Order: sequence, then structure tokens, then C-alpha cells
Amino acid sequence: MTPNFAERLDALAVWRGALARRVDEVARFLADHELADPASTAQLDGLRERLGSEQLVVAFVAEFSRGKSELINAVFFADTGRRILPATPGRTTMCPVELAWQADEPPQLSLLPIDTRREGLSLGELRLQRRAWTVRPLDVGHPERLAEAMQEVTATRRVTVAEARALGFWHDAATDDNPMPDATGRVEIPAWRHALINYPHPLLKQGLVVLDTPGLNALGAEPELTLSLLPHAHATLFVLGADTGVTKSDYAIWRDHLGSPAMTRFVVLNKIDALIDPLARPEQVEAQISSQCAGTAVTLGVEPDRVFPISARQALAARIAGDAAGLAQSRLPELEQALAGQLLPQRRAVLANVVHDAARQIDGHVARRLSDQRRQMAEQMLELRGLRGKSSGKLRLMLQRIENDGAEFEECATRLQALRSVHARMLRDALAVVSGERLREEVHQGLQAMTASLLNLGARKAFAALCARLQAQLAEAQRRAVEIREMLAGSFARLNAEFGFSLQTVSGPELERFIDDLAAFEQGCMKYLGLVQAMRLSNAPAMEQFRRLLMTRLRNIFEGASGEVDLWSRQVSAQIEAQLRERRRGFARRREAVERIQTAASELELRIAEIEAQDQRLQQFLGRARDLTEGLRTHADIEVATDERREAVQA
Repeated sequence: MTPNFAERLDALAVWRGALARRVDEVARFLADHELADPASTAQLDGLRERLGSEQLVVAFVAEFSRGKSELINAVFFADTGRRILPATPGRTTMCPVELAWQADEPPQLSLLPIDTRREGLSLGELRLQRRAWTVRPLDVGHPERLAEAMQEVTATRRVTVAEARALGFWHDAATDDNPMPDATGRVEIPAWRHALINYPHPLLKQGLVVLDTPGLNALGAEPELTLSLLPHAHATLFVLGADTGVTKSDYAIWRDHLGSPAMTRFVVLNKIDALIDPLARPEQVEAQISSQCAGTAVTLGVEPDRVFPISARQALAARIAGDAAGLAQSRLPELEQALAGQLLPQRRAVLANVVHDAARQIDGHVARRLSDQRRQMAEQMLELRGLRGKSSGKLRLMLQRIENDGAEFEECATRLQALRSVHARMLRDALAVVSGERLREEVHQGLQAMTASLLNLGARKAFAALCARLQAQLAEAQRRAVEIREMLAGSFARLNAEFGFSLQTVSGPELERFIDDLAAFEQGCMKYLGLVQAMRLSNAPAMEQFRRLLMTRLRNIFEGASGEVDLWSRQVSAQIEAQLRERRRGFARRREAVERIQTAASELELRIAEIEAQDQRLQQFLGRARDLTEGLRTHADIEVATDERREAVQA
């Protein structure tokens, strides 16, 4: 891509790396000073993992022969000096392709045989079964061999109509989409179901992932594309032909698979070089291109500035030749700059919000831990200062009082055990609402209702009912979590008043984002479950594949909600264990101090000085922890603001 995009993607990676190092610094500080607990450690580990593995997914979607593969060649493979992905006239890429880089694997092309559709397994499940894939090594140092290996994504097979029907490529009720039989009655279908290209491109090494989808028939036959892969793309490039405009099949893809306004969508009007007419003046050609862009924007219902006329073929040739003027004429840099200006700042802002939330929670955790320790030290300091000039009898009475205070404090163990029991029971009830077993029961019931109607024409209604029940379960889990929080708040207030704890209920959990995820998934499925797709689901393997896909996506949502509730619960309950431990240590330190003073009067002032020094260290710990978390926030805010200023300057 243009230096602008590449540089800004590099900057995003550097920014993430710097934040990850700051997270490591916070984690080491908490561990070194015994301020970490399992909940805060898990939170920091999760933040570190996200910063280290964050991907930017860009999907290229088009009907056949729109120049999509040539566009990918121009963006990613021009440095090889030739065309790498097949981009000849007619059908080229026959299966969905993902282009990415995994450093722990060699450069390779992994191909999933089309026959795996018979098993009903989803792509998500098959990704974990490496034996199911055919792997071809990629010789990235030899472009000719690399291009030859890439030809595999064009491979096809000739099969009977019965085989095509079993694999999802022939539909008796929707004959318009069926492939044309040859003289022997056989039809052509893709040889592969999915392809993964592990390629060491600099942009891919920074976390960019490219998804290439080959046409309307592939989108309809592979529900995971529509219901999982495309919705999770951070940006979608819908490629059209400038010479054809929006055709019927183009519009079907847009309407059924890309029409959600929530998606970050760019429309690419490719092949503008085909509009060049030697008999027309340049301004006439430009007017025709502008007219096509305006008409496309109106047809698809997008803003005109989201439609980008380009020539991928001209861009590839110009980049190979080092022709800056030709590259500018191709207009590809304008598209790449739009991606850089809109997509990358958006991803930074999302990550910055995650960092802010984590920093806020860590601040609260450290403040609670240290304030409780400082309060105990203040009590001990007051006690020791009161011992100045006291006789040995007074010291014995002081020891007795410490023993009595300790024994009285231990009486709260019964109360705490009762609180833990109530908390555990309420937590089990809340988690049961979003458990995997409950989800499987609901999905099974929903699919039975979908298959019960004639030709699955009631599939949409049955699926809507299933989603309504699942939405209600997530809302119920949220309600139960609120009940837990209110119960703990009341119990903590009493424990704080009676036993000197400093327990606080932390905010959360918030399950609205999982409810929103479910709503977005429902919207995609409702579009997918049109008349043709509903009829396809009458095929048993297709229904099994759809069931597995549902379970995979819904399980992710429900496991995320369950994990959110559980992590929040552990963060709250960890306070009790930490403060019990600190309080017992406090009693031990008080007892030790008085016993030492009994043997040597000089120990009193020494112990008072030690406690004063410890209190100062705790204040320093608190200040250092706040400096570290503030560093996280500041780094995130500065980088995002820098992007905004850069855009303002460019504008």
C-alpha cells in the first residue's frame, strides 16, 4: 500500500508494543510489591495478549471478474515484480482466501478440500484440525514458483448433479444460481472450500489480515462467510466493474451480505481504464467516471466519498515499473489513504478505551489494597505512641487487648463464610443462565422449530424466536449480576462498620456489549435466511453446518458473558481474602512490636520509626502505581490525538 498506510500501520504496531511494555511494567510492579491478586493478574494478561495479537481484518468482496485479485496483487505483491494471485479473465479465485502471517509457521498455502462440507463441520472447527488441510510450501524468494503455487486456488472439479447438490452447489428450488452442466451432465465446482496463505509481507506481519471472497455463489454456499468472517472484518472493500456498474448479482451481494450500515464499507469501482476512449476527450472520460461513481453511490445507498474509482491493473503495472505518474493515474493511493485515515485511528481509539478501562480498574485495586494497609499502620502507630512511658503491666494489658482484638476479629470468619456461600450460590445461578448446556438446549429447540415448517419457510420466524430467548437469558444474567452487586454492597458496608474492613464493590459486570453482539449476529442471520437459503437448509449436511456455526458463534458470545461475570465476581471476592490476610499480618506485627518493647524500651521508638518509614513506602507505592497507569492512559491518548492532528493538517 502507499507509504502513508504502511507507515501508519507500522506506527499502530509500535504504539501497541509500547503499551504492552507499559502493561508489563505495571504487572511487575504489582507482583514485586505483593499488590497483585488473581483477578488483576488475569486482567493484565488479557490486555497484554490483546495488544500483542490485535489484527486488522480487511475483506475484499466481489462477484467474479471484477478485478478483485488484481487489486490484491497491486496492494501486496507488486514488490515481487509480477502478478502472483491468478487474475485472468473469467473465474479465477474459486474459494475464499485468507492472507495473513503467523510467525510460528513457514510460508505456506493451506487448502481445505471441498468434500469437508459433507461432514457438516464449520470452518472454525476445521481450523483446529490441521490434518484436514492440504499444505503446499511457498517459495517466497522465487516469484515464478510462488505464482505457480497460487494457481491452486483456481482448481475445480467436475461432479455429478447429485454430488453438487450434496456439497451445496446445486439447488432444485433456485435453478438460476446452479452451474451449467456439460455434455456429460456434470457440473464444475471448486476443488477447495477455503485457503489460508501464510505470507511474510511487512503489512501482514503487523497484524493485517486480508479476506478474499469469490462471488455470490460462494457466499451463499458458505454461511460462515456471511455470519462470522465478514461481520468481524474491520473494513470491507466491495469491488465493482466500472464498465458494468452495479449488476443484479453485485446488488444481491450488497443487499444480502454487506448492507449493514454498522460495517466500515468502501466501494471500489475498478477497471476505469476500460472507460478510456481514444475518440473521447479526457474531460469526457472523467465525466463518465464521475457519473458512474454517482450512480453507484445512489444505487447502493452510500455517501459519494465512499466510492473510489481505480484501475488495479494500471496500479500493479505502475508499481512494478516504478512509475509514480502511472500509479497516480490509477487512483489506488486515494483508496489506500482513505483506509489509513478512517480505519487505523478507529482501531487505535478502540484499544485506547480498553487500556483506559484496565488502568482505571488497576488504580482502584491498588488504592484499596494500600489504603487498608495504611489504615492498619495508623492504628498501630497510635497504639505504639500511647505506650511511651508505660510500665510492664501496661504492656501486658496491651498484649492482652491485641489477643482479644484478634480473637474478636476471627469471629467474623463465620460471617464471611456465610457471605461466601450466598455469593457462590447467586453466582452459580447467574452463570447457569448463560451456561453452555442451557445454550445447547435453546439452539436444539430453535433448530427443531426451523426444520419443522414446510421447506423451512418458517426458518426466519423460528430463528427470531430463538434469538429473543437468548437475548432474555443475557438480560437475566445481567439482572442477577446486579443482585449480586447489591447484596455484596450491603454486606461490605456492615463488615466495614463492624470489623474495620475497607471492602468496596467494583463497577460491572456490563453485558450490554454481548447483547449487542447477539443482535448483530441475529441481523446477519435474518438476512442470510432468505427463501433460497431456507430451502438450502432442507439439506441435512447444510443444516448440520448451520447448526455448528450457530453453536460456535453463540458459544463465543455466551462464554464471553459468562467470563465477564466470573472475572468481575473474582475481582470483588479477592478483596476479602486480601484484607483478611493483611489484617492477620497486622495483628501479628502489633503483637511482635509490643513483645519486643517489653524486652527493650529502646525498641519502641525504633518500631515507631519503622512504621513511619513503611507508611511512606506505601505512599510511594501508591504514587508509583498511579504514575504507571497514568502512563498507559497518556500514551494511548497522545497517539490517538496525533492521528487527529495529522488528519486536520492533511484536510
